[in-house]
Parts: sequence; structure tokens; C-alpha cells
Amino acid sequence: MKRAIYTLAAGMLGAALCVATAALPAAAAAVPGSVPAGASAGSSSVAGSHSPFILPALPLPPHFSAPYVDVTSVSDLADLSKESGSKVLSLAFLQTEVAGSCTVYWAGNTATPVAANTFGDAIDRIRLRGGDVVPSFGGYSADTTNTEIADSCTDVHKIALAYENVITTYKVQRLDFDIEADSLSNLAGIDRRNQAIVEVKAWAAAQHRPLSIAYTLPSTPQGLGATGVALLQSAAKYGAPIDEVNIMTFDYWDGATHDMLADAQTAAAGLVGQLRATIAPNASDATLWHKVGIIQMNGIDDFGPQETFTIAQASPLVEWAAAKHINELSFWALQRDNGSCPGVKGANNCSGVVQTPWAFSKAFARFTSWWY
Repeated sequence: MKRAIYTLAAGMLGAALCVATAALPAAAAAVPGSVPAGASAGSSSVAGSHSPFILPALPLPPHFSAPYVDVTSVSDLADLSKESGSKVLSLAFLQTEVAGSCTVYWAGNTATPVAANTFGDAIDRIRLRGGDVVPSFGGYSADTTNTEIADSCTDVHKIALAYENVITTYKVQRLDFDIEADSLSNLAGIDRRNQAIVEVKAWAAAQHRPLSIAYTLPSTPQGLGATGVALLQSAAKYGAPIDEVNIMTFDYWDGATHDMLADAQTAAAGLVGQLRATIAPNASDATLWHKVGIIQMNGIDDFGPQETFTIAQASPLVEWAAAKHINELSFWALQRDNGSCPGVKGANNCSGVVQTPWAFSKAFARFTSWWY
């Protein structure tokens, strides 16, 4: 029943777009979206075949797969979503151009600002097929250059305004914050981010706008490290409502050979206890598990072959995650989901394992289908 409702709603969005396009004057309908300075006019990820409407988003499923994609590494987000079968994409990353700034851009590039003509056409087409996007702030590059916005900007209100701008521009219902490396030790930035989350959640509630907040944090096989726990303690201190914590169950860098499936399971179980000890002391076990997200690195991660998440492990992880009713499954990254570089670790554009194209995407997509 939910699948039928979701499909019907997507069809209604498509019909609305057709009606709106038909209603435009002929001259206006023929004008494509403008391309930001420095961007390629041939990239339909940035500028598509029509001026983007930025269609309203359907509600995110209660349990879904949302692989990350490096927006600088693909030509068209909507085509990638369709080809891979990944309905929901986590878009990486939003950051400031330079330290000290309070304005975010995609990949910190002023040629790709937060604007309807930046990825708007692709987002419309993704939504027409019943999918959505989740913008992600931060990431390793931002977190090591002081360009993660809460590290860069010292004004909590301006940080919140940047979050609000992303929400209103793209009509998204979830924001993700990928906090790692140096950003985990920037205590002032951690506090500012959590205070800005409180402000933006209050703003969204006043507008009757659905909004969920997710943190993406490094993990050990037993759960978050001490800095990740401290970040959640800050969230609890300021009353920041965190709906989900995604743990990155890869890049352990401890020299050991890991069973990436088993370690993801023990890390998630450890996270449940850490959530109870910080942001959700009175929550039920079921509620705590529903706050858990797991992010793998498909194939060989940055450390090397000792940390390889295989195709054979993908379906068992999906089945286990479904049984636990966790919120989200993801992996870094969608543009890696091919077998063009066997044996290579940590490549940005291939998994390092022998596989057919989109093998991880198709396995993870079943996690969403469990609930429809």
C-alpha cells in the first residue's frame, strides 16, 4: 500500500510539472537554466533542459538506502540515480570556500553555489521518479581545512541561516553533517553546530516544515570513539534534536584484518548504548536502533585490502539491518560502484574489487524495498 501511495504521489508531481511547463510562455519554456560561472554548460547536473522548479519532496521512507555521491565526480545526478537504482542520494559535500567564511558552496567552489540552477534540474528528475536527495555538510576535505561551516563561521545565527538556505532552495527534509578528522577536536565548532541545529529545527517547526538531522561520524568496531561521544554530549547539552547517527564502519586504521560485516554489527550495537548515554537516555531499544545508520565503503577502503567490504557481505548486511529496523544504510560512494580497478585501495571512481556495475547499489536498494 505504501508503495502504491508513493508511486501515485510521484506521478502527481510529474503531472504538475507537465502542467506548469505547458503554462509557461513559449519563449520562457525554451530557456534552459543558467549555468553558474565556471561550470560546464554540458553538465546536466548543474543546468538541465528546463529552468528547475525544485519540486516538493515526498516524505523520506522510514528506512532507506542513500549512497553518498561526490558531486564533483559525476556528470548527471539524476542519470546516476536511475542507472544505479539508488532512489535517494546523499550529496557530498557542502563547505565554505575559505576558512572564516559563513557561506557554503558545493565542494567549496563558488561556481556551484546553493541555488536552483545548481543541481536543481537533476533533483527535480530524481523526485519525479519517487526519489530524493540529502545534502551533506563537511566531509574529510572540509574537516581538515577549517572550511566545515561551523568551524569556519563563528556566528551561530549565520550558520543556521546557511542551513535554512539549503533547505528552502532544494526543499529537502534532511540535513547530514559529516564530521571527522580535525572537526572532531574543534570543540567551539562542535558547540556552534549543535546550537545552530537547535535554531534551524525551531525555524522548521515554526514553518511546519518537516526536517530531520543526521550526524555522520567515524567509528571503531565497538562504536564511536571518545571524540564522537563528546560531540553527542554537546548535542545533549544544548538540546539539539538528532534524529540519526550514521557510523562510518570503515577506515579503522588499526593494522588488523577486519570482517567488515561483523564489525558493522558490533559497531551499531555499541552505538545504541552510546545514544542512550548521551542524546536519548529514556528511549526504548526500538527507538534507539531506529536512530542508527551504517555507512560502509564499497570494496577496498582507504586503509587497504585488510578492510574490504565485499559484494557477498552486502545482502547479509541489508537483511540484518532490516531485522534491526535501523534508519539508513549507505556507502561511500556511488561513483565507486564498478569493478574497473581490481586491487586498488581507496580509489574515488572504482571499488577495487571485481564486480558488475552497480552491484552494491542494487544490493543496498533492497533495504528501502523492505519497507514498501
